[in-house]
Amino acid sequence: MNCTLHQLKVFLKVVETRSITRAAEELCLTQPAVSIQIKNFQHQFDIPIIEMVGKQIHITDFGLEVAKIARKIIEDAEQLQYKTYAYKGLLAGKLKISVVSTGKYIIPYYLADFSKIYPNIELIIDVTNRAKLLENLEKHLVDIGLVAVPVQELKVQEMKLLQNKLYLMANADMPDVTPTMDFSKVIWIYREWGSANRKFMEDFLLHNNIKVSRKIELTSNEAVKQAVIAGLGYSVMPFIGSHNEIKSGILKTIPFQGLPIITDWRLIWLDKRETPPVVNAFLEYVSLYKQKIYNTYFSQFID
Repeated sequence: MNCTLHQLKVFLKVVETRSITRAAEELCLTQPAVSIQIKNFQHQFDIPIIEMVGKQIHITDFGLEVAKIARKIIEDAEQLQYKTYAYKGLLAGKLKISVVSTGKYIIPYYLADFSKIYPNIELIIDVTNRAKLLENLEKHLVDIGLVAVPVQELKVQEMKLLQNKLYLMANADMPDVTPTMDFSKVIWIYREWGSANRKFMEDFLLHNNIKVSRKIELTSNEAVKQAVIAGLGYSVMPFIGSHNEIKSGILKTIPFQGLPIITDWRLIWLDKRETPPVVNAFLEYVSLYKQKIYNTYFSQFID
């Protein structure tokens, strides 16, 4: 057998995405380049690893077994590289962080200088909803999570970073929501099930006895924000992801009973799990510099 690590990585990405197009996009390659690598890799075997069922890619049982071995080879190759760095006295490895949707506005500021201090640490950031984040953390698929609601479902340790404030928001030209308005004509824009922001919004509506007749459900805070900007409806949204639009006058916050909802952004990691050196390094860095990061980037619109 004469295959390359590059071929293994391309094959694993096709297995993960079940799509040549998506694999090419995520690997920053052209579709023909991915197809050629898969074709060359298939030539190593007498048994099919991938089959086309209609227009859909199907990974054969043999292909799934090959993928398991390929993944182990890639991991061992990475560990060999990290060991090389370690013998040079350099900290190296993967730091896998999962953040809820709004967390993408926060986590980069805690990683920018850290990545400069430890250039040999590979950062992997997954943006998802709260339910999926906790599932990934429990399965050890990620090392650290960033959430805005205390976690009761798992035994975790946490480090608070800054406040999270949620307001009722609308396009600046839309009328304010009032307790006496006809809510049968109001469209509410929700996040999907499993999102903490959806729970915040449902609690707000329930607390104010607002009956929802019309709603739109979207799968990211950015999609919700764009829908609100377009004037599709109203939503309860985190201020931290909308302050620029509010400052520019595109969005507005609407005063209402029970708002703003205030929680805390926090890093979480599994309790009693031995944390790798790269995770310890990141937690130590954040503990040391979180106040400076807050003062520099967040205090002007959170205080």
